[in-house]
Amino acid sequence: MNTLETIKYRRTIDPDNYNGNDTPKEIIEKMLEAANWAPTHGLTEPWRFIVFERNSVHALGELHADVYKQNTPEDQFLLKKYNKLKYRAQHCSHVIICVNKKGNKSNIPELEEIAATSCAIQNMLLVATQYKVGTFWSTGGMCYHPALKHALGVEETDKILGFIYVGQYDIPHPEGKRTTDWKEKVNWK
Repeated sequence: MNTLETIKYRRTIDPDNYNGNDTPKEIIEKMLEAANWAPTHGLTEPWRFIVFERNSVHALGELHADVYKQNTPEDQFLLKKYNKLKYRAQHCSHVIICVNKKGNKSNIPELEEIAATSCAIQNMLLVATQYKVGTFWSTGGMCYHPALKHALGVEETDKILGFIYVGQYDIPHPEGKRTTDWKEKVNWK
């Protein structure tokens, strides 16, 4: 696939559709290497990743669910959500926590650092697509809650931008669609 074909082919594959087979570590490493080549203003390279492998994804699910339970008022607690957080990664080979590291260059706006980290994440998703590996970029659950950052050892000034669930899948690859053609979203001057 050329670059545009890879971009058009990339799809979110829900972890419920993963078959539990391992994704080779070499592919995960290629994803992380691609992330490192994202554009970055001032060479701040603000992206950081915490990789949970097959033997630790269950512990991550338990941690995530426990953080939800401990930080949700009793009248808002939902057992269904708790179980979803706890078991979401059960068929994943890896879960990658994506962190935006606060830089010390005051002339670079935080928005640019978040954009750079988001580009790094997209690079990972595109490499996974080339290897027909399923990915799901999730910002749900307690992703943005300070208690989860603390539990994962992420510095208070940094931001978690999501979890990338990674796994093998057997379902037919989903079709892509857009609601409008790109030409309708461009104003030429």
